[in-house]
Amino acid sequence: MSKREAIEQLLKEWGSRFSTELGINIDSGSSGEIFKWFLASILFGTRIRQSAAMQTYREFKKRGVLTPDAILKTGWDGLVQILDAGGYARYDFKTATKLLGISEMLNNRYSGDLNRLHEEARDPGDLESRLMEFKGVGEVTVNIFLRELRDIWQKADPIPGDTVIIAARKLGLTSLEGHTDEEKRKILEELKRLLEQAALPYCFSDFEAALVRFGTEIRRRK
Repeated sequence: MSKREAIEQLLKEWGSRFSTELGINIDSGSSGEIFKWFLASILFGTRIRQSAAMQTYREFKKRGVLTPDAILKTGWDGLVQILDAGGYARYDFKTATKLLGISEMLNNRYSGDLNRLHEEARDPGDLESRLMEFKGVGEVTVNIFLRELRDIWQKADPIPGDTVIIAARKLGLTSLEGHTDEEKRKILEELKRLLEQAALPYCFSDFEAALVRFGTEIRRRK
């Protein structure tokens, strides 16, 4: 199987961006849609099943709690109820506290607008640092959040995560192991070049999300 065929089969089998599956239109670039994806990324960023994180996001959506103000108005007890209903019970108290702190800081520092945070960031590194200033937001959450914003935010350019590299190596798309950030950056450029050469009707974020899904399945089978 050629690399182009491997990429095409991957995309057909493993789907597109997680934000798309959740009905979040990040392509619009609107502050509201970007925050929805940030909320979902925070839920994905905990050691919990992807299905539970997605179900929990849908609980937030069902109850209309999708903005910093709505989160603050819902309060700690209300957030715990939503998290429990979505299957997030193991991390409900901690996550409720985290979401309240993030929403308050986002309102105070950036007027509730993540696009403003991006505009004020000097470069990709500063963007990641600003996001990690939110208490409880670490490298995993930032990577999840920014990888689907590559084509939306100019400064969104995270290195590929381990699951992406596992999948890419399994498919024979790279021989590099990604032990250092420099190697991971080389893998990223290699994958971008392969998708461009394949000339398929998908953006790189779709490709990267499909690699994440496949890489997660590889890990699960071990």
